[in-house]
Amino acid sequence: MSDPDSPAARIDAKIAGLKDWRGAVLARVRALIHEADPQVTEAVKWVKPTNPSGVPTWEHAGILCTGEVYKTYVKLTFAHGAALGDPCGLFNAGLGGGTRRSIDIHEGQDVAADAFKALVQAAVALNIARQAPKRS
Repeated sequence: MSDPDSPAARIDAKIAGLKDWRGAVLARVRALIHEADPQVTEAVKWVKPTNPSGVPTWEHAGILCTGEVYKTYVKLTFAHGAALGDPCGLFNAGLGGGTRRSIDIHEGQDVAADAFKALVQAAVALNIARQAPKRS
């Protein structure tokens, strides 16, 4: 039996509690993240009274991206998105920031699976490279 307080169980509960297209979108991108990086770990961060279920977060050698749910869209924010190539133009929000980039998905929209998985893999590679010891 799984731990109901585990990050995976808490994300499952968040998805189930949405009961609309946002839950389906969050479930789909979660599956794509796991396909792109089978070693990814899940966390739930930024739990507070105004957001008691917190923010689903996917990590590998650091945060890859977060999955925030708003009334009219699901926002996937890549922690170091500004440093990632985006040849398919998935990033559509936060483009002026120096560090993060986001993908806002609205009702009826979909994310290109192969391009999204490539972005996740690039984020993993960047996180691993950032952890590598510097040569003197």
